[in-house]
Amino acid sequence: MNHSQKIALEVARQEHDRLCREHPLEQLFWECTLRCNLSCRHCGSDCAKDINASEMPLRDFLNVLDEIACHQDPSTIMVSTVGGEPLVREDIVDCGREIKRRGFQWGLVTNGFLLDEKMMHNLVDAGIDSMAIDLDGTKQDHNWLRCNLQSYDRAMRAIGLMRQVEGLEWDVITCVNSRNIGHLDDIKKQLIDAGVRYWRIFTIVPMGRAAGVDELQISDSQFRDLLNFIVKTRIDKDIDLNYSCEGFLGAYEGLARDYFFSCEAGLTVASVRSDGAISGCLSIRSDYNQGNIYDDSFWQVWNERFEKYRNREWMRHGVCEHCDMFRYCQGNAFHLRNSNGDLMLCHYRRLKNVKL
Repeated sequence: MNHSQKIALEVARQEHDRLCREHPLEQLFWECTLRCNLSCRHCGSDCAKDINASEMPLRDFLNVLDEIACHQDPSTIMVSTVGGEPLVREDIVDCGREIKRRGFQWGLVTNGFLLDEKMMHNLVDAGIDSMAIDLDGTKQDHNWLRCNLQSYDRAMRAIGLMRQVEGLEWDVITCVNSRNIGHLDDIKKQLIDAGVRYWRIFTIVPMGRAAGVDELQISDSQFRDLLNFIVKTRIDKDIDLNYSCEGFLGAYEGLARDYFFSCEAGLTVASVRSDGAISGCLSIRSDYNQGNIYDDSFWQVWNERFEKYRNREWMRHGVCEHCDMFRYCQGNAFHLRNSNGDLMLCHYRRLKNVKL
């Protein structure tokens, strides 16, 4: 890590400390359904194809938004409807319309399977601001990961529809695994050809369905190769590519993303789960819930709890206890911790001896 990176990390650390103190709410995830129309191999959530799975009534979530709007300008907050697959929810357009009517920004994360022309028209009419869609490689690799032979074609159709909407902010998310790691150049070309401007790459955390599935993981050397691919793509500027907020990257900080790592769960990001639980971001599957909207005031929970998120000294144990980078990574991304507080995966340790 060079001198300029270390200076930038110090600046990022100071900003992280400010967010811990002030915790301005900027993004609120709503797990609007646990139902899904796919059964993806890598899913880390609790979603299922159960058509009878309960969903939070829209009115209950709107009560949360109405409370927030009494304390903060709603236009400063992005409400992201996620699942499961949000488009399986029959009133999803009404959900978005009510979110927008209250002055919040509205985003949606989808696998794209149900996004046809009629649905796209309805979402735009309701005021959708941003969308993210999953595309996990070439047709064969994507369909394998999503366990559906139509999934790739449906996702590409959805990309074409989003591309036509003027003013819509959207990007494509790719989950890299051992099967598609060798096809990154092909994936990049197909996205560029499809008119994609913004691309995010994730790696798969070994939890949920992905736990213990070796072919969903990549080796340390492959992870290094992936980051080198991201850095080169960012230099070439053919497409705007970022590695996700997955974790601290050591010498790759400032090179693989537009920003330096900071886990903002509980700092600027909160979520309301399908059962009403209040947590950080929805990538966190371990039990770090801070309250429940059916028992607590969301705004009170946001301001008076979340101590585990805003003071992470408790994470300084195990591999983190004597780590020279804890000052900057603050124990890594929250979703990489199990319910016992142990770190499941550390990218910095994987890359510690990597030379750029």
